[in-house]
Amino acid sequence: MIRMLLRSDDRNGHISVTEDVKLEDIPRLLADKSNLIWVDMHAGKPDSTGQDDTAHITDVLQNTFKFHPLAVEDAITESHVPKVDDWGAYLYIVLHAVHFDPKVEDVDTSEMDVFLGSNYIVTHHDEDIPALERQWRNVLRDERHTRRGPDYLLYELSDAVAADYLPCMDAMDDMIDQIQDRVFERPDPRAVSKIFRLKSAVLNFRRVLSPQREVLNKLARDDYAVINPKDRVYFRDIYDHFVRLTDLNESLRDLVSGALDTYLSVAANRTNDIVKTLTLVTVLFMPLTFLTGFFGMNFFGGLIEVNATAPASNWIFFAMTMALMIAFPVGLFWFIRKRGWL
Repeated sequence: MIRMLLRSDDRNGHISVTEDVKLEDIPRLLADKSNLIWVDMHAGKPDSTGQDDTAHITDVLQNTFKFHPLAVEDAITESHVPKVDDWGAYLYIVLHAVHFDPKVEDVDTSEMDVFLGSNYIVTHHDEDIPALERQWRNVLRDERHTRRGPDYLLYELSDAVAADYLPCMDAMDDMIDQIQDRVFERPDPRAVSKIFRLKSAVLNFRRVLSPQREVLNKLARDDYAVINPKDRVYFRDIYDHFVRLTDLNESLRDLVSGALDTYLSVAANRTNDIVKTLTLVTVLFMPLTFLTGFFGMNFFGGLIEVNATAPASNWIFFAMTMALMIAFPVGLFWFIRKRGWL
């Protein structure tokens, strides 16, 4: 799906923003430097005929905008980390938007390819990007977003992308707090799987944040023909955002590692308590096992067989055996408590 947005000035100085633009008119509109064109290409959506329009998008990028085939190939192939390439008359920029899904506890990244020229901006993506949709609606609602040129429009789009990172990190932080509370209350193997999924999500954040921070650093400091030097300060502001986001991501990684260490410690303590309890039971019943095994415990049966004519010594011996069987566990329990082992 290809959609277009045109910002133009009439003879009376009236500025208008419209989506009523035809693809074949783009070369003529680009020739007028007072115009600003934003073309958004969604390769993941079929065209009006229901067919995949990837080939059509490739043709527009190469033949209408005259982009270099290598840049077009990079845009069509969604497998790049954030970067910026200077092609002289235009910039090719790769940015990544993020979305954290609490249900699966994973970070979903969406690649957004941007071509920035002197009076146009072309965006290409395979998935829906909420930040781009918000910025598109803002431009349609208020033409002032386009007055400062395509480089400032790129700044606003990049800022919208960066704004979606912090809510994702806040959601991950809340999940880490919940896991920590769960670990202390009732540790179970499901908590470990949650911790490892969050750890993977934090690593995915780190994989995207570092190169994207460098992209904004280049846009803020390097000399590009299509970026007004006065607008570099805005990209520097976004770069500062990504520096803070990188620091927050490192803190999240430490929290996840701490949650895993806490779980292992609590699980080890719980195992020690179980082993200690089983050991105590074993120790207390060991003398009883010895006594019953040694004497056979046939005295009471023998007493029944010989009835009332049985010697009194049999009753005394039976009473002494029962006393030992009671005294041994009680004595061992008192000894263990006195030594502080329990």
